[in-house]
Amino acid sequence: MAESTPLAVLRAALPRLLAACAPTARIDVLRALPGVAQGTASTLHWRVEQSFQPLRAALQAEGLDTSPEGSSPPEAVIVLLPRSREEGRALLARALRDVAVGGVVAGAALNDEGARSAEKDLATLLPLAGQISKAHGRAFWTVPRPAVLPEATQGFIERWLTADAPRRDATTGLWQRPGVFNEGRLDGGSALLIDHLPPTLRGAVADLGAGTGLLSMAVLDHCPGVQSIDLFEAEDRALELARRNLAEARVPVHFHWHDVAAGVPGRFDAVVSNPPFHVGARSVPALGRAFIAAAARALKRDGQFLMVANRHLPYEDELRTVFGRGELLAEQGGFKVYRAWEPKP
Repeated sequence: MAESTPLAVLRAALPRLLAACAPTARIDVLRALPGVAQGTASTLHWRVEQSFQPLRAALQAEGLDTSPEGSSPPEAVIVLLPRSREEGRALLARALRDVAVGGVVAGAALNDEGARSAEKDLATLLPLAGQISKAHGRAFWTVPRPAVLPEATQGFIERWLTADAPRRDATTGLWQRPGVFNEGRLDGGSALLIDHLPPTLRGAVADLGAGTGLLSMAVLDHCPGVQSIDLFEAEDRALELARRNLAEARVPVHFHWHDVAAGVPGRFDAVVSNPPFHVGARSVPALGRAFIAAAARALKRDGQFLMVANRHLPYEDELRTVFGRGELLAEQGGFKVYRAWEPKP
């Protein structure tokens, strides 16, 4: 079953949103989803932003413009709101800051992912001109943007953008950001894997689904024989933090904004991973199995793979399918740590 998205309610609102726009208007969409421009006039210029690489690739495949911001402001900015309220507020603030005078800002979200809160947030910045509820979601949009924003609105914009910016944790010294996995803490699965990292890991290492780089940092701390490390991460917001967290690494570090499920380039002496198992709110065990297959293909013949997963996820069969040998290293707190070697041809 396909995951629910706010596209249905957004499409219901688009005729009213676009009524005042020129036939050739530029429409920016932040956190865009594939299909966002479906059914609209071909003369409209849709410029889309998406920091999750698989979705960005799908948007590019639809022929949509994913280039950086243009020199002229858009006539409308649409925000498909993420789960993180801080990130969503920053997107709404940026949208209102950047939209053309006389243009509108719109938001769309599912009801169980904070639609009402997001609607209130946008109304805090500028009065709303309309709202539609449909398909378990809400779409809402502002009155035309005035030439000069109210002083209070300018204050909210500045505070919300600042709240979402990367920041260094005062206690750990690590860079973090709202809405990014492992924000401000080390999750239990990664901690268990780190506790069972063999210090004999050496050579070239890959971290699949590297997030903010915490596992890669632990590999470098625990394994003196590691000579380089490659981080593969699909979410650019997380990868930006990883670049900061590993800026002073003792070995060469390579960062890849990449969909691991599609396979990874290169050959490695070891691969480590705490693979994601959710797409949005939906559990997708196939994603973890794709990570296991990618790890096996990326390993040298004498390499080894270490991963952690939630205890209930059925990964043992996939490990036996693509590796000749393996073992369960630990099982604790709802997680399992596996080690596998002898990747099959």
